Amino acid sequence: MNDLRKLFFSLSVFSICFGVFSCSNPSSKSNDTMIEDTAKEVKERASPLKSSSGNIGGKAIAVEYGAPSVKGRVIWGDLVPYGEVWRTGANEATNVTFEKDVVVEGEAVEAGRYSLFTIPRENEPWTIILNADWDLEHGHFQYNEENDVIRVDVSPTFVTDHQEILSIEVVNEGIEIKWEKAKVLVNIE
Repeated sequence: MNDLRKLFFSLSVFSICFGVFSCSNPSSKSNDTMIEDTAKEVKERASPLKSSSGNIGGKAIAVEYGAPSVKGRVIWGDLVPYGEVWRTGANEATNVTFEKDVVVEGEAVEAGRYSLFTIPRENEPWTIILNADWDLEHGHFQYNEENDVIRVDVSPTFVTDHQEILSIEVVNEGIEIKWEKAKVLVNIE
């Protein structure tokens, strides 16, 4: 019984000491330093965060996405499989924000923020999806088709120029997606 009390006392002292030391803040980092560290982490991502914005017909549009690089890989039909939902970027889901109601490829879309997905297909039109779930940390792994706002088909073009880093830009006609040799224009009014 005496040994049990000693063990209990030792564990109690250890718990108190551990609690005191774990609550102290030995780090002398300022908030500015922590912000710089966070910014450094963002810059060091394999697929850096990018954004594009512009106006189409007086309507502000913004896009935020993770921009992967080709890095010598086969993109279409391999890294990005044909016939499957792709998050149209890397890491978290790509976001599109419309300040006002718009028309996307002939379909009405209310002002708001949406996630952007694509279903690429070989020798066929690709499906562009706007989904109401915009805050998806793991992109297509959390995608739920039931929350699709629109699905429209667009025809990609394949060019001779090589686009190493994924680019999603707001242009006069809509949103232009370029990566590797593929170029897709999503018309917006």
